Amino acid sequence: MKTLKEVGKMEDKEKVTQDTSAGCGSGCGGDSGCGSSGGCDSNCGSCSQAGSCGSQPQSLLAETNSFNDIKKVIAVVSGKGGVGKSMVTSLMAVSMNRLGYKTAILDADITGPSIPKAFGVTEKASANELGIFPLRTKTDIGTMSVNNLLENDTDPVIWRGPVIAGTVKQFWTDVLWGEVDYLFVDMPPGTGDVPLTVFQSLPVDGIIVVTSPQELVSMIVGKAVRMAEMMDIPVLGLVENMSYLTCPDCGKEIDVFGKSTVADVAKEYGIDVLGRLPIDPKLATACDNGEIEDFEGHWLDDAAKKLEKL
Repeated sequence: MKTLKEVGKMEDKEKVTQDTSAGCGSGCGGDSGCGSSGGCDSNCGSCSQAGSCGSQPQSLLAETNSFNDIKKVIAVVSGKGGVGKSMVTSLMAVSMNRLGYKTAILDADITGPSIPKAFGVTEKASANELGIFPLRTKTDIGTMSVNNLLENDTDPVIWRGPVIAGTVKQFWTDVLWGEVDYLFVDMPPGTGDVPLTVFQSLPVDGIIVVTSPQELVSMIVGKAVRMAEMMDIPVLGLVENMSYLTCPDCGKEIDVFGKSTVADVAKEYGIDVLGRLPIDPKLATACDNGEIEDFEGHWLDDAAKKLEKL
């Protein structure tokens, strides 16, 4: 089995080249059947090599470990950092687990992993010739994070993009997830290397976009939604975190970060609002103490119902 470093080096070395001056790569040599005397003009309908040409679109999906049976893959994304994406990922895994489904979390936020902390998982991952064993939480949720591979939790991950992307891909191909109903992928913020790798290499069934109640949200959400559309990935809906603060004395909802615009943003992009999470000190404390599985909250019940219908 390849190590994480070896996978990263392979990613660096892999290059796809195409010599258009010599034809389309299928061996046709730019003959008249290819539609161009000098090379491929992408008009496959008139090409004598149609169906066998190397320029045909090919699936980049990577096969998971042969011992795995993963039914649904849900990516949790955000256009920017600090909006509570990892918290939503954790709560979704816990919610579906409570409904009787087998859930797991692939922590794809390699440089900022927080899943082990939220679940209180401190053990280091182990492996054998068959693959890498995921770490189990106290309610039997499978997890895999780079922090479970580092000697110290505070060691920084100073890797370039291809190495990071290769690590995420290895979490899919080499980890012995077993039978999983819902695998949640905690993505890093933005639309860079890792989201591209996940969308291309994993059979993602849908994404949940996490946002916050601020005016620039529409633009940030738009980037994530458009990337999903370009990659032909369904957008399941929006979750607004830090939506409001409930006054402990009178129960009034206080808009700490301004009035919520999530309904307008969802309408603009034709997607659903799956839930609104308040600012709750008890939830933050549960995450900090590794006790998120003990927290009781029903803000994501609609999101869970939607996942059940997939």
